[in-house]
Amino acid sequence: MHRDQSSLKAPTASHEVVSPLFLDLDQMLDEFTPLPIRAEFHFDADMPAVITVEFLAERGPSLVWRIGRELLHRGLTAMSGCGDVRMWPALPRERPSSWLLLESQEVEALFEVPSAPLEQWLDATYRVSPAETEMDALNWDGFLRQLLDGPVAPTAD
Repeated sequence: MHRDQSSLKAPTASHEVVSPLFLDLDQMLDEFTPLPIRAEFHFDADMPAVITVEFLAERGPSLVWRIGRELLHRGLTAMSGCGDVRMWPALPRERPSSWLLLESQEVEALFEVPSAPLEQWLDATYRVSPAETEMDALNWDGFLRQLLDGPVAPTAD
């Protein structure tokens, strides 16, 4: 899920803020070559079902993906997702982790994500916006109207 879904925003019910999570990940260049990379996970209470992940490159532009919160949460313990975003737990080792696979026409990247800090952070997001209420206040009428009407062309003055 990496498209902007801003027309689905819900009004913020809670003023609690979940600080961004910075994690050091390993991007697997091949089976034996990890490349350390930093990622910033953002939670927006106006769009609680979506987590924005910014992969911070040392050189060049950052890469931003929007990933379903439930996909990330489930991926800590079982295979989760399909298509362009998938996540599953790694085999047991000294540092519990999960694999996050991102695919598009332009890029395919596999990341090893430390499980414990991501799980704690996701738990904090669920305390602000529980899973069963994250879709309650979304503006479905506005979203469907925009979808059916198509994009509005700018008017010339």
